[in-house]
Amino acid sequence: MEEASRKEQQALRLAEAIKGGDEEAARRCAIWLTERRVPVTVQVKQEADPEQDIRLWVGVEDAQMSTVPIYLKVQPCMTLASLKDMVFLHYGFPPSVQQWVVGKRLPRDHETLYYHGIQRDGDAAYLYLRSARAAQLCRDSCQQDHERRQLEGFLFLPCTLSELGIEEDILLARGTTNAAASTPGGPSESLEEKSDPGSPPSEQPPKVGWECPRCTYVNKPTWPGCEMCCAERPQGYVVPEAYQPDEEELVRLEREEESMRQYEQAKEHQKQKNYQQLLQLDGQSLVPADEAVECPICFVALDPGEGVTLRECLHSFCRDCLRGTILNSQEPEVHCPYIDEKYSCPGQLLEREIKALLSDGEYQHFLDLGVSVAESRSRSSYHCKTTDCRGWCFFEDDVNEFPCPVCQKVNCLLCQAIHENMNCKEYQDDLRIRAQNDKAAQQTTTMLLTMVQKGDAMYCPACRIIIQKKDGCDWIRCTVCHTEICWATKGPRWGPAGSGDTSGGCRCKLNGTPCHPNCHGCH
Repeated sequence: MEEASRKEQQALRLAEAIKGGDEEAARRCAIWLTERRVPVTVQVKQEADPEQDIRLWVGVEDAQMSTVPIYLKVQPCMTLASLKDMVFLHYGFPPSVQQWVVGKRLPRDHETLYYHGIQRDGDAAYLYLRSARAAQLCRDSCQQDHERRQLEGFLFLPCTLSELGIEEDILLARGTTNAAASTPGGPSESLEEKSDPGSPPSEQPPKVGWECPRCTYVNKPTWPGCEMCCAERPQGYVVPEAYQPDEEELVRLEREEESMRQYEQAKEHQKQKNYQQLLQLDGQSLVPADEAVECPICFVALDPGEGVTLRECLHSFCRDCLRGTILNSQEPEVHCPYIDEKYSCPGQLLEREIKALLSDGEYQHFLDLGVSVAESRSRSSYHCKTTDCRGWCFFEDDVNEFPCPVCQKVNCLLCQAIHENMNCKEYQDDLRIRAQNDKAAQQTTTMLLTMVQKGDAMYCPACRIIIQKKDGCDWIRCTVCHTEICWATKGPRWGPAGSGDTSGGCRCKLNGTPCHPNCHGCH
């Protein structure tokens, strides 16, 4: 008796040493017990495992059906025996027919879920249901086991589904309801039927409604989604014409119709409201920022309505920064000033936004700048030669004169000068005479001679005035003597007999060859 007491004391000391983390004391106690070959059972208490609830994904199958998923709310500290009791109390499958597989292993009843890696939401386990014959079950033993576990459930486990911690969003199909019936003898009768292969199959009533493709629950024909797992109704399903909804369904359908009508009404009201807001904003030159923003240029916090939102890119700025961007722009098209390390906005300010941000004088200066830039960048632009005149134009190839709408003077585009009451030859002759004493005439003469030397102008082969080709093909006509000229060869286009004489001139394309390697269509 004294020896047994000492063995028990050493076992308790071993437990205390393990709990306190005293490795030396635990080693001594273990050696003492080992030398005397004392059988000791070591078991981890429930307090050592986490107690939080998790969702366990369970794939259920038997020999006749494919895997059906269900979700159980469990704790990692639960043993497999407790899990079997939970499934039995809810679904009616006796523990003896349950074969669990966790992580490719067959756990034993005393092992916890945590031991097998069930620690987080979504961890998976598989439940295979054996037949009653394979489990050697009969009516009496199943009924006694059912009553005993029901009693244990009332004493130790909550009996309602919500208190039990089992989620009812997905139910087992194909026999689950019959196996889980609460009437006395229900589970044993279904098991007995399974165990008798010679008994005829019971006739099932025809299913009315559509079967959920996810959980196989049979829903009423008018339900748009599964009542259990919220899966969508199959697209090809059509409600039978002869189906008569019950009173509850009629009330639900009426509520759905009323809800849809109210939704469409609210949707139409919102559309009209948005349309009126768009009309109001379209009538404004500037769109105020609806929310409080920070100007990305000066970093000033702006209250709702103080900032300006650009229509094209929806970036918001303060008015002063946008105004400064416009005044400092050297381009007629003002780009959005938003820029960061990875992005530069390509949007542009609209004309009415620019006009609203600037004063009248600043806006006129901006327009003048745009006109000046457009004139300087165009090859076919010509500015009036009258001093301090702002008039200019875009000229075409067949136009040789520009009557300025500002100063009312007529400009000669060929001579690039104003020579009223004189033709081009008379002006150029007078220019040569005046060049002897007039410095301005000398500069003009030098300019014309330089153009001839560079190939930008030429002497007419007939009257010898200086002419130039502004644009277009190589066929030009002298404005004084009206001689047709080939610009490529700098000679007459036709022979001595005039138009149509191919015996002289440039003879372009006479034998299928151009008159000059640089010819651009003189015929």
